[in-house]
Amino acid sequence: MAAPQLMHSSSFASVTRDVSARGARVRLIEAGEAHAPALLLVHGCLSSRLVWEDVLPKLAAHFRVIAPDLPGFGQSEKPPPARYSYGFQAFAESLVDVIAALGLGPISICGHGMGGSVALTLAARHHALVDKLVLVDPIVYPPRVDLLSRLANMPVVGPFAFKQLCGRTVFRSYFKDRVYAPDAKIPWDRVDHHFDVFNAPAAREAALATLRAMADTRPLVALLPRVTAEALLVWGRQDRTLPVGQGRRLARELRSARYEVFECGHSPPEESPDAFADITTSFLSR
Repeated sequence: MAAPQLMHSSSFASVTRDVSARGARVRLIEAGEAHAPALLLVHGCLSSRLVWEDVLPKLAAHFRVIAPDLPGFGQSEKPPPARYSYGFQAFAESLVDVIAALGLGPISICGHGMGGSVALTLAARHHALVDKLVLVDPIVYPPRVDLLSRLANMPVVGPFAFKQLCGRTVFRSYFKDRVYAPDAKIPWDRVDHHFDVFNAPAAREAALATLRAMADTRPLVALLPRVTAEALLVWGRQDRTLPVGQGRRLARELRSARYEVFECGHSPPEESPDAFADITTSFLSR
């Protein structure tokens, strides 16, 4: 484990550290009191732990928050697909290593998009490690296909186009048209940061492998009956990738789930941070 580095904002202090997870170096940030209930935040695809930036201070006032960059994303290591099997199960097992490295468990997990899929996978396979789940627009049923996913899954030509021709304009359009609501104030600096990290051969290779693995969600659907943790589902009514009806379906299929709909797009932690932090804190503190 790398030596921790202290970081301070105007309202809270955080620690950035590296841990080894399934042989890959994972960069994470910790905030909040060490003895507070632990909360693991898991970001989605083409994103990083920065998606939690607006809610981290409020959550850290109540929980020991751990926000990692999954392997292949953000500031974590980006091993080649031949060495790391990108996908829901591999990410979940990496988080098991993170939890063990920090001496945590049981722990509450909040996952966004693909991160929600990873949280469900972890909860289904490791019941004893998971206390509660907060699932934010998780990818469980087939999403509406977007340009990046279509390119990633096209044979021969698709991977070349994804790795060589997907520039900043296409990346920005994906976030504008698929992630945020039409009237949302888009955090372009954050989106551009995600592109800058993505715009390297190893990162593009990792993103390509991840998008291809996410195309088939049937194994995840098959795991749903094994999830026993109490769950809060948060969905954006204007999510243009995962229709709100998918949230209602998932709430019915999970054993113990509460369902809340926000007036936003696919990213409630960014589009409605105060309301999201409040409802998450209320649910986890019950």
